[in-house]
Amino acid sequence: GKEVVIANAIIAILTIGGQQLFSFFTFSCPCHVGQNLIYGLAFLGAPALILLVVGYALNNQTWRLVTGKRSPLQEEITPNRLLQCKLICFVLCSITGRALVAPVTWLAVTLINGSYYVCAISEYVSEHYYEANPNVTASERRRILAEFPCSQLVPPELSRARDEVILLLRYQSQVAGWLLIAVVVITVFLSYCLVSCFSPLSFLHFRYWRSYVHNEQELFDEAADQHSRFYAMQHVRKFFGFVPGSENVKEIRIPSLREWQAISGLAFLKQVDEEHYDYSLLHDWALKESVNGKYLKTDEDP
Repeated sequence: GKEVVIANAIIAILTIGGQQLFSFFTFSCPCHVGQNLIYGLAFLGAPALILLVVGYALNNQTWRLVTGKRSPLQEEITPNRLLQCKLICFVLCSITGRALVAPVTWLAVTLINGSYYVCAISEYVSEHYYEANPNVTASERRRILAEFPCSQLVPPELSRARDEVILLLRYQSQVAGWLLIAVVVITVFLSYCLVSCFSPLSFLHFRYWRSYVHNEQELFDEAADQHSRFYAMQHVRKFFGFVPGSENVKEIRIPSLREWQAISGLAFLKQVDEEHYDYSLLHDWALKESVNGKYLKTDEDP
């Protein structure tokens, strides 16, 4: 839908901006044999991996998929294991597609920029691509090539060779970046085509279904918020003797020290029977304790 396209575009733009700032302020090639590759690949791959994990974590479908899967009731709710596996695979593909937007954008932009690739691969360039001194040993040649990303370390007589090597590596990096973009675009397009071909709904029916699911979720969230508010209101009224927003409050309840201690602290979701849970310590107190205690008239002097 349009919302997904806009969200993906915003994520891509933010990733591009973050990559440019990240490169400008933090990236500095060590220009040393054995360190260039590790440093370049770390800056190329580690942020992409972090963005992938963040993409999974920020997707509500991820938590919908994993929450409560080890519950003993899950077997009763989903007896058809084959259908459940198919649904999980489909949702995982959808989540992964959304999560890949930022890391793929990062990889594509960094490859097109070329700086990380030049730093990582410079020492492995073949001597056939520049005029190498035949008297130089292999280890010395690698040391010289490893210093090419740092122009201040390269002797004047090797400046032309350095420029040729840097141009070659940037060419390779940019070609790889554009190929990555092309492969991703084609894959996404073909995926949408396959999903549409195997859809049991017609085009207009699919649009109606998507609109229904969106409206149902909005209405459910509104109803859940109102329902939980009314339910919590009963427990708050029992503890304090009134609820916020009440007019003409005649009296308020003064909780005891034991009651304050009972609702304070940390608590997990507590199962009270096979069908119900206590959501909080206040909830647990309200279900167990009878309505009594000290009350104070609001029109009396304290």
